[in-house]
Amino acid sequence: MSSQTEETSLPLEQPKIVVRAITVIGIALSLFQLYTAGLQPLGLFFQRPIHLGFILVLCFLIYPAFGRHRERGVTGWIIDGVLIVMSIAAGAWVPMNIDTIANQIFPRTIDIVMGVATIIVVLEAARRAVGLGMTLIGVFFLIYAFAGNRGELPFLSDWMPGILNHRGYSLDRVASQMTLGAEGIFGIPLGVAATFVFIFVLFGAFLEVTGAGKFFIDLAYAAAGKQRGGPAKAAVIASAGMGSISGSAIANVVTTGAFTIPLMKRLGYRPAQAGGIEAAASTGGQIMPPLMGAGAFLMSEFTRMPYIDIVLVSIFPAVLYFGTVYLLVHIAAVKQGMTGLTAEDLPNTRQILAEGWHFLLPLVALVALLVAGYSPMRVGFYAILSIIAAASARALWMFAASGPTTAGFIELCKRGFVLTLEALDLGARNAVAVSVACAVAGIIVGIVGLTGLGLKFSAMMIAFSGGNLVLALILVLLASLVLGMGLPVTAAYIVLIILVGPALTEEFGIPLLIAHLVVFWYSQDSNVTPPVALAGFAGAAIAGSKPMETSVQAWKYAKGLYLIPLFMVFNEEIILGGPLPMVLWSGAIAILGLVAFAAVLEAFLWRPMAVWMRVLLVPGVIALFWPELWVEIAGFALVAVLLGMNWLQARRERDLPGGPPWAQSISNG
Repeated sequence: MSSQTEETSLPLEQPKIVVRAITVIGIALSLFQLYTAGLQPLGLFFQRPIHLGFILVLCFLIYPAFGRHRERGVTGWIIDGVLIVMSIAAGAWVPMNIDTIANQIFPRTIDIVMGVATIIVVLEAARRAVGLGMTLIGVFFLIYAFAGNRGELPFLSDWMPGILNHRGYSLDRVASQMTLGAEGIFGIPLGVAATFVFIFVLFGAFLEVTGAGKFFIDLAYAAAGKQRGGPAKAAVIASAGMGSISGSAIANVVTTGAFTIPLMKRLGYRPAQAGGIEAAASTGGQIMPPLMGAGAFLMSEFTRMPYIDIVLVSIFPAVLYFGTVYLLVHIAAVKQGMTGLTAEDLPNTRQILAEGWHFLLPLVALVALLVAGYSPMRVGFYAILSIIAAASARALWMFAASGPTTAGFIELCKRGFVLTLEALDLGARNAVAVSVACAVAGIIVGIVGLTGLGLKFSAMMIAFSGGNLVLALILVLLASLVLGMGLPVTAAYIVLIILVGPALTEEFGIPLLIAHLVVFWYSQDSNVTPPVALAGFAGAAIAGSKPMETSVQAWKYAKGLYLIPLFMVFNEEIILGGPLPMVLWSGAIAILGLVAFAAVLEAFLWRPMAVWMRVLLVPGVIALFWPELWVEIAGFALVAVLLGMNWLQARRERDLPGGPPWAQSISNG
């Protein structure tokens, strides 16, 4: 609760010189990233440390030593000054000494000192930008590396179960593992953050400052506003659109929720319900192609599969998720007798498209370049150029239509320059948390590789599940929920896939890509699952509702997050492809199963559903997940018959005088 209060209250304004320094450094970082993305790529031991140095300096400037709600003071400036100097050194050390480091057999004392300093500043940056939980988990893994008979903390070896015991490692070995190779802080997680993720975060910042966010929200309202529960459905559609920009559940809640939640409340949704719907819809932004947060890029690196392939196979599951949320929203609206907004309260579709159609061009260019086979980093670079070109062309056209003057042209150029700098600054700020999280994730991944913890954890998972795949997936779900309480989604996915990935693929035979998708989907659940539901808390702050009640509603509407990965495991065709009849069949039973599940959950589909019908639907839904075809067919028949009966009953009642009895009771209530 305290963290939520801290996030929702306004931080103290920093001195102007600090604000300017943050802006200058942020713009410099964004320009550096653009240069390496589009003009001159750098090697990993240049790109990653320099990126980290910039990010750490920004972090200690943006987040003061004692929090953003207290004055920094002399003591704070001394602490932060030392950390900023250490951050610059951490970013510069490896690039400046790369030849010496590469050619030496044993690390020098100064290399160890710099390694320890880098670990310290990364952990402290994580505490400030991500939260104490991330830092504590990083520290826990470091202590685990030292806890062995030959390590720095040999006495701790007696406290560890036999399967978790290892030889232990010295400070020299751990420090060099963390900072002098590509398996620690400068490993794959930071590498992805320093290349693909940053450039797409910057792309999102350019879309944001040019007004794309408002365009997508208005377009969603125009498309769904007149329907029952229109604002809630618009929230689902807008969150899908915004997900292709921000890839962050909390950012989606704050941006789209500021518009959708008040309208949902006005239409009749309870405050907690409105906040929960927005949180569930916004969580889908993390699984919505093309960005998927940082997930698609990380999966591409871990699985060695092309980024575009991961994006393409993720489209159908994402549609299933948003479709489930949309259906639950529709059922809630019908049950409560809601209507849509009037035409006067809605934006005009033609006018929206006339004013903002150019925002679609960068997204079209992005997809076209990916399909053409360009690298994601180069695609992001060209996508940014395309949004600049589209926004500039639109501004020039409007300028020409309004009667051009020299003074007006100069003012237009100034405005464009200011917006460009604003986007460069915003992109760098938005990347701080994810880059710091990936740096700490690198520590965790490095320790797992050094100690062999991944294989040990997999062995424990197999032992606890008794070789049962369903129990194993439940264990993954529980582990993701626990990790999600202290880690952001991206970091939770990295840690979990390192720990349980080998067991899922090697022992349970789940294909590599599906194992990664399942873990990534389950890593989202901390956004919407009590007691720690960050997107739910953000929705509660806007809705003015109780955080826990809102989180329960978010958990309810986000049920597709738990079921769809099961379809991926037991019906591989929807991800990996196969014979067309099997692909169509798997897609059909996935859709039917989610519709039936929503009906069971809400006791309603076309009309209220009898208890006996809901009871019979449960084994039917379970049968749709069964790996044997004849069981799936039986489940399909049972579910189809029951839902068909519900539809026929609703159709007969529609012709009764005064309408259906259940609708009359709603209106009377």
